[in-house]
Amino acid sequence: MTKIGRRKTLATFALAMVTTLFAPLAWAQAKEPLRFGVTMPMTGSQSTQGVDLLTSIQWAVADINAKGGVDGHPLEMIALDSQGEPQLGIAAVNRLVHIEKVPVFIIAWSGVVKAVAPIANREKVLELSAGASSPDIAKLGDYVYTTYPLSDVDVAALARYTVDTLGKKRVAVAYINNDSGVEGARAYRTAFEKAGGQIVAYEAYDPKGSDFSGVVLKMRASNPEMIHMHGLMTDTLQVMTQMRQLGMNHRVSMYGGVGYNFKLISQLGAAAEGMIVTNIAPGAKDNPNVQGFIDRWQKTVGHASNALSVTQYTYDGPYLIAELYKWVLKNKLPPTGENMRKALLAIKKFDLPMTGMLEVSEDHRVSKPVYLLTVEKGQFVPMGVAK
Repeated sequence: MTKIGRRKTLATFALAMVTTLFAPLAWAQAKEPLRFGVTMPMTGSQSTQGVDLLTSIQWAVADINAKGGVDGHPLEMIALDSQGEPQLGIAAVNRLVHIEKVPVFIIAWSGVVKAVAPIANREKVLELSAGASSPDIAKLGDYVYTTYPLSDVDVAALARYTVDTLGKKRVAVAYINNDSGVEGARAYRTAFEKAGGQIVAYEAYDPKGSDFSGVVLKMRASNPEMIHMHGLMTDTLQVMTQMRQLGMNHRVSMYGGVGYNFKLISQLGAAAEGMIVTNIAPGAKDNPNVQGFIDRWQKTVGHASNALSVTQYTYDGPYLIAELYKWVLKNKLPPTGENMRKALLAIKKFDLPMTGMLEVSEDHRVSKPVYLLTVEKGQFVPMGVAK
């Protein structure tokens, strides 16, 4: 059983801390807890998704501990609020590393992952990105790994599918001007042009903006056959709404980290019809555990996950960390970040409950099949597999 408590620091920003506590079970008292850190947007503009990612991690910790923990040790999570902002992420990770002394932490949001990488490398603490898409994440240093496929996997496959299968050769791209948007849009453009397509408009927009009519009008003037977007939850909703208001009824594609979101298509309503999104996690037909996970959201939270495929990866995060701890304990090594990294490289392949087999490569990447979904009558339906 987990109990969540938050406290605010007295710094110039708000930093929420969540500590996982345990019921007074005999086994939980017998052995020292094995700790790991988490930093997610629990407040702020990105909290709609961030809270769901954190919830999935909490569930995994509870499920692992309900089955006896890690060789009798309870798994303990220390979670801090990043708000999806690099500076707050740096403060959170500094606390996790220097005060909480965790050897490994789970993180998301590309800008935050990049900002804290120097800390992870300098202090030799293992950083696991479980929900960020920038291809640059694979190049951030010896102690930074992704457990989530980067955008040069799914976005590139989507771009090729758009040309080769849909036959669309003229696409306009709109992207948020931050690490996630810049790198994701670049991956799409590179793959699309290599496949023989033409990017007729390539428009960045301000992450803090609200009037996107200038971007929309430039795309409309370019006479595209389709639109590809790479943004975050709030801005994607606004941009698509303004596109429809200005008469752009083009089919829109986007990566699943934002697009595969039931709340987004509910809010967009008819504007979401025909939208194409990537899905890099197994569906209920591919993995019998997934349907139970979907049902758990409805039963426990009262709504579908706001980022289903991403929460499948974040749920699996504690299971991967549990395997690292098992390896360290088996080899009678102290649970340091250096030894957690050794465990990751020694094990390499992890059979995880929600995403299945995951292999961490030497180039710090993971690969998964890229499924495509489209929106029909307000529901996501299978469309095909992109290669």
